Formats: sequence, C-alpha cells, structure tokens
Amino acid sequence: MGAHQCVVISKSSEPASATAPAKPAGTGRSRTSTGSAGSPERNGPAASIPSGWLGQPSAGINRPPPTLAQASLRVHSVLNRRPNPDERPRWEKVRDFAEAEWGQPVKALFFLNATSGHIPMPFVQALLALQYRPVPLSGDPGQKVVDIAIQRTLEALEDRPGDVLLASHDGDFLPQVTALLGGGRRVGLLGFREFVNLKFAELADQGLQMFDLEDDVRCFTGVLPRVRIIPIEEFDPVRFL
Repeated sequence: MGAHQCVVISKSSEPASATAPAKPAGTGRSRTSTGSAGSPERNGPAASIPSGWLGQPSAGINRPPPTLAQASLRVHSVLNRRPNPDERPRWEKVRDFAEAEWGQPVKALFFLNATSGHIPMPFVQALLALQYRPVPLSGDPGQKVVDIAIQRTLEALEDRPGDVLLASHDGDFLPQVTALLGGGRRVGLLGFREFVNLKFAELADQGLQMFDLEDDVRCFTGVLPRVRIIPIEEFDPVRFL
C-alpha cells in the first residue's frame, strides 16, 4: 500500500450471481462526499454515531490509505426476503464514506465466492466502475473461501501501515480485528448494529469504531424496515410516518 491509504474490505459470501450493484447517477464513478455526513477535511467520527461505539480518532498522523473489506451485510435478514434493486447497498456510498470519514484515499477490495467456476461479469464490471478491486475465489465445496481470504488479508495488514474498515457482522474475524487494534492504526467495522457480533462492542475501549450502514454510511436509497433499539437522540419520527 502507498502512503496515506485506508483499505476497505467487503465480501459476498454467497456464490457469485449476475446481479450488478446499483450505480450512482452520472458517470458511474465514485466521488468524494462533501455533505454533513463527513468531508475530506474531517478526521473525527460522524456526529450521528453513538460515542459508545467509537474509539478516539487519531488526527494529524501520516497514514497509507485505509483498506475497506466488506463481508455479507444480511440485507435479506432485515427484509426477510431477497432485496429489491432499490434495497441493495449503494457500494459507491460505502467507498465515499470511507474516504470522507478518515480524509484519505481508499483501496477497496470486494471478495467473491466463485467456487462454481463462474465469474459474474456484469457484477464485476460494475464493481470496477465503482473503483472496487474484485477478488474472485474458489475452493472445495462447503469451504468458506471468502472468510478465509479476508482473515488472511487482515493478518497480512498487521505488518503493513494503513487503517482498515471491515464490512461484516461475523465473529469469525474477531481475532484478526483485535490484532490490528493499537499502535496508532484506525480500525472500523461497517454493518447493521443489531446484527454485529456482541464481542465487537467490547473492543470499543481498544479503539474499534462502529459505523451503521444505513444511519451513518447512508448507502440505501430508501428506509429499511429494521426493528432495533434507537437512541432517543437519533430518533427521527418522520422516518416512521
């Protein structure tokens, strides 16, 4: 990784399908967000994020770009059905959020299960247009190739500089995330708070930052029908009317 970089890691744990991610309006290229949800000048957490989920941001430190890693986001668990096109994550929003929140370039990786031998080219081409690096993987039937690859990637990052954002709810990555904390590196988790493994919350005191995909990243075009505990300072009645 080059200097001043964040790595964002994402995944699709299901066998790859031909459904392409939603593209942004215009050229299809991602752009840096500039609104109240975060701007390149801001290094601190978004104001809407409960402070109990956040570690202290470390401003003024020269860093390589963060790595963004995305694991399955369980949208189907929120909806109790397969999501419609307008209910799928806007992946360019995730990438833009990572750039804006920590104020640095992003290297975005998206891991795919291609054990069937098929690469869904419309999906891969859409990811490339959104400036993600698709990583198709294969293995034995039943082998969690995507999880294995993300675990290895997180372990490789221990010896390299750079911040890390992982989009996942899974406790399978707890050892690797824990090992990345400390030493001036910023580490964040992207997901739906109600589905995140509870042991991740215990890492907040060690500096792990938690970002909600709907509330903080705002990567959905509509309001998801989530049933969860809402801090009163974040309650917006208009969303329920």
